[in-house]
Amino acid sequence: MPRHAASSAIAMLAAIVLTGPAAAETASQDVIFADDGSVAAPLSDRPGDAAEGARIYSDKGSGNCVACHVISSRLDAEFQGTIGPALDGAGDRWTEAQLRGIVADAKRTFPDSMMPSLYKTSGYIRPGDGFSGKAGTEPLPTLLSAQQIEDVVAYLVTLKE
Repeated sequence: MPRHAASSAIAMLAAIVLTGPAAAETASQDVIFADDGSVAAPLSDRPGDAAEGARIYSDKGSGNCVACHVISSRLDAEFQGTIGPALDGAGDRWTEAQLRGIVADAKRTFPDSMMPSLYKTSGYIRPGDGFSGKAGTEPLPTLLSAQQIEDVVAYLVTLKE
């Protein structure tokens, strides 16, 4: 084996070892919802990061929770919406399992909710394909990853009255 090929192989192996394995995630179709819509088991083997969840809340490119929900202490989050309930005290109103279920697929807890299913890939009534007006082909990608769901839940449980 030429010296540069051996060096490249060693470098690739070192990169794999140093970065470690990717977090294991529960596939959206394998999530177990209780009758009340709660999800007891975490969707990722890494704990949620509340700081990252706070970022996702206000990031219009990922969660965009801020478009519909308000958190009165989040003066940094512009244009907070009022379509959904205020999230002040969410950590007191719901358990972690209930919050996980609501964030993953709110319609299982609140059937008439306008909240999109953030961790669902199929079973849509008419998901649409961009702006074409044609139905998308399932399975669709989830709106948030399992880890992002866990991050948002970790943030929401910190919101106490």
